[in-house]
Amino acid sequence: MAKVPSAVVAAGGLVGGYGVARWTRKRQLGGAVLAVAGAAAARQWRRQAGGPAAGALSAAYVAAFAGSHPLAKKVGAWPAVFGVAGAVALASWAVADRRG
Repeated sequence: MAKVPSAVVAAGGLVGGYGVARWTRKRQLGGAVLAVAGAAAARQWRRQAGGPAAGALSAAYVAAFAGSHPLAKKVGAWPAVFGVAGAVALASWAVADRRG
């Protein structure tokens, strides 16, 4: 089976978490999707780029989630989620995925 790049896992967690929360109207379920994808991405980041890089990318993942909320007030929910997901995916690719 082909390995899914950590950039896709991280961006998918942000977009999928929001989508699940919105469509099910259960924020906790969306949070679970966000957390599981974040943990999976962090495991890949650690394997591919080491502990410090994994810590920094994990912090960026959490910051992106938190930052999407005030950004959504300015540009709308979906554009905010896609924007932060793209930023995390780019950082993930630059730090971890392009090496592997």
